[in-house]
Amino acid sequence: MLTFIFVAALLASTVLRLWLSSRQVRHVAQHRNEVPGAFSRTVSLIAHQKAADYTLAKTRFGLIELALGATILLGWTLLGGLSALNHLLLNWMGGGMGQQLALLAGFVIIGGLCDLPLSLYQTFVIEQRFGFNKMTPKLWLLDLFKATAIGAVIGLPIAALILWMMATAGERWWFWAWTVWMGFNLLLLLIYPTFIAPLFNKFAALEDETIKARVTALMQRCGFAAKGFFVMDGSKRSAHANAYFTGFGASKRVVFYDTLLSSLTPDEVDAVLAHELGHFKHKHIIKRIVSMFTLSLFGFALLGWLATQPWFYTGLGVQPNLKTPNDALALLLFMLTVPVFSFFIGPAFAQLSRKHEFEADAYAAAQTSGADLGSALLKLYEDNASTLTPDPLYVKFYASHPPASERLARLVS
Repeated sequence: MLTFIFVAALLASTVLRLWLSSRQVRHVAQHRNEVPGAFSRTVSLIAHQKAADYTLAKTRFGLIELALGATILLGWTLLGGLSALNHLLLNWMGGGMGQQLALLAGFVIIGGLCDLPLSLYQTFVIEQRFGFNKMTPKLWLLDLFKATAIGAVIGLPIAALILWMMATAGERWWFWAWTVWMGFNLLLLLIYPTFIAPLFNKFAALEDETIKARVTALMQRCGFAAKGFFVMDGSKRSAHANAYFTGFGASKRVVFYDTLLSSLTPDEVDAVLAHELGHFKHKHIIKRIVSMFTLSLFGFALLGWLATQPWFYTGLGVQPNLKTPNDALALLLFMLTVPVFSFFIGPAFAQLSRKHEFEADAYAAAQTSGADLGSALLKLYEDNASTLTPDPLYVKFYASHPPASERLARLVS
């Protein structure tokens, strides 16, 4: 029964993704040769066509990723790939914690190797073609090495702890594992800005005294405090521009991409920062953390039940060894199958995210200037080659941010 449900869900999600992507390609291509009327005086046809071509290239490439991802998923599950890897490691290492960690590591390594060609093409072909990629092959490899090393240093101990709880903490292991997982995520929010992010980028204190004074005044006016204002060398890897808050509690900091500061006026920088402050003012960050806590609690509870059901394994192509329990199999099968089913509730979360963006825009317009925010957003859309004419249904299903036409219309209304 599970096999049928899984195949039906995978087929339905794949067909729906293909249909949505084809709508996006068709809609963007149809509007490629004419700038929308609302932007005709501010966006050139060349910039509009670049954004359309960039969107088309990414969407079409996404179709390849979709097909490959579905094939790999079937390979791991119903075609026996995960079961084969498990038995290979059992024959080599026997059972126990070492074999389970090796199974998790092997799964991650094989999956990473399968993704490597896609990542290379995305970076050195698509991003390069449109002038966004600034990475060298050496830097790309260095980033890959760092990410792998950090993943191993952090991920393996956490995985070992959860596997140990699954084996020793009784029927309610999932609750204690959930508390450990949430504590780990909160800890990451604290240490990421100070210890992990600097391994990939340089963060220099904001030296422009004019912008620094304006930003400080804005934050004081809005009742916020941060540990510092930093400029990140985003141009080291990409021409895309952005600004963000990071950290949690006393470790909060404001980070500007150097590419952002080079393209926006001081008034526009204020407006973009006010938008980010709006997320904190409306407690969007806290709400998302609470949502993550709630959903992950449900997920761990579900895993706690599924891990004890033989049909969960056999229905997904794995023959468990009842004499040698392997909790890593349950973890991996759960990780593989949940995205197939959670895809269908994605639009609800996307809609909530767009609502939050509108609220942050409204806050920024009240604290600074809606016109400045609108001009900043338009520059960011153009600098990042974001299409002005996405398919409406595609937006409703996927987009975490509203399209430019809707955001700017609200700012001027």
